Amino acid sequence: MAAAAAPPAMAMNAIKIGTASQPYLESTAAKETRVLISGFSRHFYNLGRVYGTSGNTSIIKVHNHYIRKPTQLMAISPSGGLSAASSKLYLTKTPKSYGCASLFTKLGLDFSSPSDGPTQTVPSGLGIGKKRNVSTKAKESEREIDPFPHCIVLDIEGTTTPISFVTEVLFPYARANVGRHLSATYDSPETQDDIKLLRSQVQNDLEQGIAGAVPIPPDDAGKEEVIASLVANVEAMIKADRKITALKELQGHIWRTGFESKEIEAVVFDDVPKALEKWHALGKKVYIYSSGSRLAQRLIFGNTNYGDLRKYLYGFFDTKVGNKRETSSYIEIFETLGVDKPSNILFLTDASQEATAAKAAGLEVMISIRPGNGPLPEKHGFRTINSFLEI
Repeated sequence: MAAAAAPPAMAMNAIKIGTASQPYLESTAAKETRVLISGFSRHFYNLGRVYGTSGNTSIIKVHNHYIRKPTQLMAISPSGGLSAASSKLYLTKTPKSYGCASLFTKLGLDFSSPSDGPTQTVPSGLGIGKKRNVSTKAKESEREIDPFPHCIVLDIEGTTTPISFVTEVLFPYARANVGRHLSATYDSPETQDDIKLLRSQVQNDLEQGIAGAVPIPPDDAGKEEVIASLVANVEAMIKADRKITALKELQGHIWRTGFESKEIEAVVFDDVPKALEKWHALGKKVYIYSSGSRLAQRLIFGNTNYGDLRKYLYGFFDTKVGNKRETSSYIEIFETLGVDKPSNILFLTDASQEATAAKAAGLEVMISIRPGNGPLPEKHGFRTINSFLEI
């Protein structure tokens, strides 16, 4: 009598499931997967979450470019061994209900120490927490797991960086060097583009009667006269702290000289590099949105008192996407980042007007309380933090 045909094997994330050859079963990939699944199952059993034969666990690949590749795994228990009575998972509570319900628990996995089992990211607060060992050796209690936005967007002044650095270092440097910079680079395409932007802005200012605006003569009036009028307008703009692209582009080019010559070193709060490193390790994408030009933003984070922090940042937004107090700017950022919904983005700022605009666009918002920041309106309605490490 002929032997029955063996059922076909399935392949999942390059790991065969079903009938497999003995060499394959002894391969590193298969062994690691078996250890991972059994360790994870043991962990839930020790927590009172799985008993008898009512549950099973498998591993699948998560194809989501917002999750770092090393953490693109998900453990699934499709039957009644786990409690899914609410949308949040409480690992410290005894299960009260069991039924045929699916529970999906996203894991952060670290294969660097297979003997210790997988490593889980156990969030706190809004969802970010420390990595903890969840192998059979782990005995410490777990915390509530909450969803956390895919992306974090940070303001600079008063949020990552003291306001005093901007007002007492950056602005004075630009004001003191605008004439020298324009004279030295006047014929360069970059500076000519800056002058065109300033001409357009000043013309609008003159039409609106903005204080401090003075006419800029035509190019044929001579280089010195043009530069003198530009300096007068730029100084007035800086004094008024104008959040306009024409000024910010020129300032960025002036600051570049200062950073390259080491005359300027940017300052960030002590908690910023620690938080950026933690978020980066957890696969959270961090962006900057500031009224300063993208060049200025890169210069600041590339030359801080904690070294180059750009390795933790995924991108930069400036006023080219819109004014920071306008809701449309945050809608533009949401559409650019490509997340499923605005609430997948957390925006951190020190300004209540910016917070209000971002909230109207559907973003999650927190207000940063830092030394030197201005007072907030009463009953502003936003959660406040004094350190990024509170998140």
